[in-house]
Amino acid sequence: MTASRSFLPFAMAIAGIAVFSAMDAVMKGAALAAGVYSAVVLRNTIGALAMVPIWLVAGRPLAGRAAMRVHIQRALVTSGMALLFFYGITLLPLAEAIAISFIAPLIALYFAALILGERIQPGAIIASVLGIAGVVVIGAARMQSGELSDQALSGIAAVLVSAVLYALNLVLQRKQALLSSPIEIALVQNLFMAMILSLAAPWWLAWPSLPALGLIALSALLATVALLLLSYAYARAEAQALVPVEYTGFLWAALFGWWLYDETVDVGTVAGTLLIVLGCWIAMRAQVPANPPHS
Repeated sequence: MTASRSFLPFAMAIAGIAVFSAMDAVMKGAALAAGVYSAVVLRNTIGALAMVPIWLVAGRPLAGRAAMRVHIQRALVTSGMALLFFYGITLLPLAEAIAISFIAPLIALYFAALILGERIQPGAIIASVLGIAGVVVIGAARMQSGELSDQALSGIAAVLVSAVLYALNLVLQRKQALLSSPIEIALVQNLFMAMILSLAAPWWLAWPSLPALGLIALSALLATVALLLLSYAYARAEAQALVPVEYTGFLWAALFGWWLYDETVDVGTVAGTLLIVLGCWIAMRAQVPANPPHS
């Protein structure tokens, strides 16, 4: 029974990443059809509306002022992160964008040191170098194939900046999961992101076609389900233990990219991904004790 319970957070995290990857694939189509801003702001608005009845049935959970501060901080970070990432995937294959975003856990180590006062281990520096090398390999493979266009460069830059914000999000996600219930997080994240992003609606919002709106609604449903699954997982296991699960996203992205957009994964992307994942594995090993105490 104990082993079963200890595996459950990992199973939930794997499922959450799979659903998030499906959401990325659907959002790529929505962003191409309706524009990145409109797709993102409407996705979060629909997600918030969908969560309201669930939140009411659950007894309207609210964790208090301390949690609300973290909600606002994370919503600000994820608003910028989402716009940049979804812009990036309209210009890059899904698997390539996901691979580049894998440097986020390495950056998160430095945010943890800055925000939480954790000491950066020597292995983290080696890991960071490997992560940067992985991104360079992916870019070099594109350059060698003659596909490093201005659009591709813009996509890579957007995903890299999004990865920095995602790294900060990883630190806030663990803090948020310890303060709030998954239902509260799913509601408040969607609601606050929609409120923040809607400030630019008078200038940027364009109402999408009915098929595009259907894709946005589907992505909102998938994002909400994924957020519930990951919030459950992060509330029951340490972030550093769940980091390896993030890398299953590459496999899901490759599958959905091939299935929906006829995208292929080149050798350079695979090689760069392996370097980034190796760097993250080294960093994780440096952070976790060799013989962790048994509970």
